[in-house]
Parts: sequence; C-alpha cells; structure tokens
Amino acid sequence: MNRTAMSSEWHHSRRGRGHRHKEQGRANREPVVEQKVSVPHGTCMTMCPAYELRQREAQNRLHRFEMVAGTEQDRLPRADASRAVKEYSRPAAGKDSTRASDLRPPSVLLKTVHYLVDDIAVSSTFQPWTEVYSFVFDRLRSVRQDLIIQRVSGPDCVAVLEKSVRFLLYASYRLCGQQLQYFDPRINDTHLQECLSWLLESYRDGKHQHQEEFQALSLLYNLGSTQAIQHVLELPERIRSSPAVQLALAVSRAHMERNPVRLLRLAQRLDFIQVCAVHRHLLPCRRDLLMLYSHGHSSRNCRYPLQRLARLLFLKDGLAAELCEVYGVNVTGEWVNFSKSSFTVAPSGDLHCRRLHEPQDDEQWNCSASSVIHGCA
Repeated sequence: MNRTAMSSEWHHSRRGRGHRHKEQGRANREPVVEQKVSVPHGTCMTMCPAYELRQREAQNRLHRFEMVAGTEQDRLPRADASRAVKEYSRPAAGKDSTRASDLRPPSVLLKTVHYLVDDIAVSSTFQPWTEVYSFVFDRLRSVRQDLIIQRVSGPDCVAVLEKSVRFLLYASYRLCGQQLQYFDPRINDTHLQECLSWLLESYRDGKHQHQEEFQALSLLYNLGSTQAIQHVLELPERIRSSPAVQLALAVSRAHMERNPVRLLRLAQRLDFIQVCAVHRHLLPCRRDLLMLYSHGHSSRNCRYPLQRLARLLFLKDGLAAELCEVYGVNVTGEWVNFSKSSFTVAPSGDLHCRRLHEPQDDEQWNCSASSVIHGCA
C-alpha cells in the first residue's frame, strides 16, 4: 500500500469517528436541543438479553457456540444462557435500541469481552478458527454498540477497545491469506482503524496503563501515514520517549526513507503483537530489499550467502529462497546470484503474505492468542 493510500486511510479513520455513533440509529440524528438529553443506562446483567435469547431460540438463529450441548442436531436447539452473547443488530426505523433491559452495563460488557477471548477465541474445542473469528468479531461489535448507545467512557471503555484492537490485529496476522468468504481484510481493517481512532481519542481523558503500547501499534499499523506520524510527535514527552513509541518511530522513519535493510533489522526487535501490526508492510519491504540488492550486487561472478540474506529478510533460509525465486533472483544451493536483468517487480507466482509467517499449528496459535489479546505477550 503506497503512502498516499495509507495517509488517506488514517485520515478517514480519524475523520470517521462519527461512524460509530451512527450505530445508535435515529437517536443520534435528532436535532441538537438545549435541554439535557437522557442517556440510557443498561440493566441487563447477562451477556445476552432474555428477550433476544428467546427470540433467536424460537427462530433457530442460535450460533452453535451458544447451544446446549447435545441439542445441536435438534429441530430447535436449546440456548445455553451462560454461553449466549448478544449479537450485533443494525439500527432500523422503528426499532428502539435504547431499551435499558437490552443494554449491558460497562462491567457486564467487560465480562463479555473476557468470555469471548478466554472461552472462545483461545479454545481448542471450537474450530475452525475462521468461524471463531466470525463469531467473536460480531459479538465484539455488539459490545461496542452498547458502549456507544450508553456513551460509556473511562477505564472500562478503554479496556474493551484495547482488547478489540489486539484481537483484530491478531486476526489480521493469523488469517492473512484466507479466502475472502472466511476473512475479509478490508472489513477487518475498517473496524480496526475505527477502534484505534476511538481508543486514541479516549486516551485524551487521562493517564492509561497501556497508552504507550497502543500509540506505537497505531503508528506501526499505519506506516507511511504522515497524519499518524504527526499525531505521535504531538504526544506528551513521557509517552513519546517511551521505548515502544521510540522503536515505532524508528521503524516509521526507515519506511519513509525507503530503507528496507534498516526497517527489517528493526522489525526483529518487535514483540509478537507489534509484528501483527506491521506485518502487512513487510512483504513490500522485502521485495524492495531484493530489488536493491539485485541492482547493487548484479554480477555473474558475484555470489551472496543465502543464510546472510535470510537474516536480512527476517526469514528462515527456506522461505528466503522461495521469496527470491518468486522475484526472479537465482538461488543455487546456499548461494544467491543477483542479476538486475532477471529481477521482476511483478511476482511470477502467487505469493501470499501468510506464506512467510512463522509456521505454527493450531495449538501453538491458541496458546499465544490469550496472552496476546490480554496484553501479556
């Protein structure tokens, strides 16, 4: 993605803060009046309102993660009230989305998020993870909708948004390269940018424990955006000088200077969630590095060690060799022969970014998900 597109993407995400308020429906479109507007406060103490639970059970609209075990094959499966979670519902004319009995207070919303992460997202029982993602994505969207309608702010709102951002970043990495019917990166990106914008705005209210981490993640995710850089440079000194933000600024500077060697060297210092944030920029960066070396070391008699190139590319030797071949760089055994004439900018094969991820099985993914989403990794 070029700098103009990234800059535009950040600009629209910052300008689009009102997008989340649209989910309140007609209530938000009423003209502003001088009298004090009544803000609804939720009274639903369960993850799913009783009315919705009965309705979805009668209409056979329960997700299989919400059914009583053993009833999944019944004509009308029974709902497990301890596992059912309120689903996202689009605002509609004539629909009252402010009914207190259908809204969950902040403490219940935070409890719901913990359930979605600990019992669904990282569970080895619920598979495939594409279905897990779809379920958690929808239910987290519903949580944010309840936050918006009740105009919740403060620590509970920040905690929900931080976990939402981590989940969406983790999903963008784990599901990268999946078929569009299972994972749409553009939709995921839209919601991630919205959550980041809302979160960074919420940080203006006071000091928050994880602010430095998410300021850095926002910059890493939006490499190439001048607005994102300007936002970080305007932060207070105590945040701007933190190790996480300083490292993100160094990565951003290398990206702006088109220095792929330095960027990839810095990327090796990132933790897992930071790699999730920056990974969509790494494939173009690796391509630029190979193009740079193909021009700078172009010679029939020049051989470059594959192992050393792999370290520069931040890849294992086998994946580095595969990447070289895709871009027309000749690999013979443990040596690489660069040629300006044979390098091709347009990949000759179908190379997905996911192919270059560190291979992990489902058990390893699930073990890392909990610590990553809760911010322990």
